[in-house]
Amino acid sequence: MPEHASWLTLLLAHVKDTLDHNAEAIGNTFVAHHHPTWQSFEPITASILIAVLVILVSLSVKARLANQSEAVVPDDTLTLRTFMEAFLGYFYDLAKSVMDAERAKKYFPIIGTAATFVFFSNIMALFPGLPVATSSLNVTLGCALVVFLYFNMVGIQTNGMGYIKHLMGPKWWLAPLILPIEMISLCVRPITLAVRLMLNMAVDHLILGIFLALVAVLVPLPVMALGIVVVIVQTLVFTLLTSIYIGLATEHEEHH
Repeated sequence: MPEHASWLTLLLAHVKDTLDHNAEAIGNTFVAHHHPTWQSFEPITASILIAVLVILVSLSVKARLANQSEAVVPDDTLTLRTFMEAFLGYFYDLAKSVMDAERAKKYFPIIGTAATFVFFSNIMALFPGLPVATSSLNVTLGCALVVFLYFNMVGIQTNGMGYIKHLMGPKWWLAPLILPIEMISLCVRPITLAVRLMLNMAVDHLILGIFLALVAVLVPLPVMALGIVVVIVQTLVFTLLTSIYIGLATEHEEHH
């Protein structure tokens, strides 16, 4: 990431000596074996800010719904409450279309949280100078690993050894052939979730920044309009795949 890529970079620059000291204690990165710098803390800081924003939005909407007599009456105009109701309602219906209503309600906390975090992170790409947490592979891979661990956990919790048995194929003598294929397919899921989201958001934010640097008036508008589509589509894809993975993992053994 280039220096001073966002306002968050400028803020972290004031404490870069402390961050560099902490980066030395962390050591080299796991995949590329690069030594992290103070700028390596920007994506995780941006994700923490988005998490705080999501919590504040949740508390604000919850406060509006605390009064039951007012909660049943919709607002006349578009407010934060009506937006979140429509937003979460859409993804709840999406989850119900993938799995039954009972499981959709049971697992919607993780599905809704994923949709909200990814959406608010993605929307930052429309504003040059703001940090985009989902343009970092560290953040998107972290989100994907949470989904990966969760759907495997609930799969084992729901079906027990039947979940493992399903990975071995319909016949025991096919297990040496089917199990490696299923394991590769299973392990690829978080990678595809992470890489797809990261690349699309990083490229979208980069292209918008280039157009704004060339011509700051009117010309970037089509790119910004395309960016809105990218934000919506990437949020939809990540949430849809999360719902599908949970639905497949929690499907009863006799339905496989």
